[in-house]
Amino acid sequence: MTNKDWLFLNSRDDLLRIDMQEIAYFEADGNYTNIVLTNKLKCTVGMSLGKMEDLLAERLKGKVMYFARIGKRYIINLNMIFQINVLKHRLVLSDFKQCSYSLDVSKDALKKLKELMIQMKI
Repeated sequence: MTNKDWLFLNSRDDLLRIDMQEIAYFEADGNYTNIVLTNKLKCTVGMSLGKMEDLLAERLKGKVMYFARIGKRYIINLNMIFQINVLKHRLVLSDFKQCSYSLDVSKDALKKLKELMIQMKI
């Protein structure tokens, strides 16, 4: 990503402009997606996690991969991974300054993420 790579989300009533480097993770909530930022702000948009995944793929086409779908519930910022604990089904994300998030993720999803991280050497 460049210095500032913005994600614009436009609905009938709102326009969100989000610095993609500040996104900690996306979380599925039925037909909605919660976006959680490193500064603890959280917003909800009217699209499924699958549609958000497609939007990110289109927006980041030809760029380094910064986000990955983890199981059915999350898309995470790979740069924020602090700990993958397969046994405890826990993924800890951190900006390595002041915020951290602990997510419950399936064992299989964490195993795949761990392999991805080892292969990519992020």
